[in-house]
Amino acid sequence: MLDKQVPDVTLKTRVRDESLDGPNPFRWQDIRIHEAFAGKKVVVFSLPGAFTPTCSNEQCPAFERLYEDFRAAGVDEVYCIAVNDAFVMYQWGKNLGLKKVKLLPDGSGHFTRRMGMLINKDHLGFGLRSWRYAMVVEDNHVTAWFEEPGINDTGEDEDPYGETAPEKVLEALQAGRV
Repeated sequence: MLDKQVPDVTLKTRVRDESLDGPNPFRWQDIRIHEAFAGKKVVVFSLPGAFTPTCSNEQCPAFERLYEDFRAAGVDEVYCIAVNDAFVMYQWGKNLGLKKVKLLPDGSGHFTRRMGMLINKDHLGFGLRSWRYAMVVEDNHVTAWFEEPGINDTGEDEDPYGETAPEKVLEALQAGRV
């Protein structure tokens, strides 16, 4: 994955718009990944889904907690991408109290598929989701890659977590390995 260019896809997000009346003052806003990452050093981590145990209790809160350390290591932004829609990602971020990590909804899985990380989690009733990975991206090119080990011998993934922990990504940045 190193030096691979990230996919140039457009993600559908919702943003608050105070000019709108009513109980749902949000409008659709497209985010083009190449525009969002252009000229920046970003950390992107992907996980199987919003509101799932490891993602909600460990991985996403840990990236939020270490956000300022990432900034001190030269990172412009930290993004979490998941194969969930904008409504789910918004409510999940609100539920977690996220203020710093930016959530990117890959509702159709276009980004995840083009990264080669879309997997089938039908055995859990999830459908197509992302394998757990993290990367450092500089000006739309992957400069560091972290991925959880693969599928077990029964053919089902165990959803491991460790290689993509924010501490490992931060350690690589601080050691100058990125």
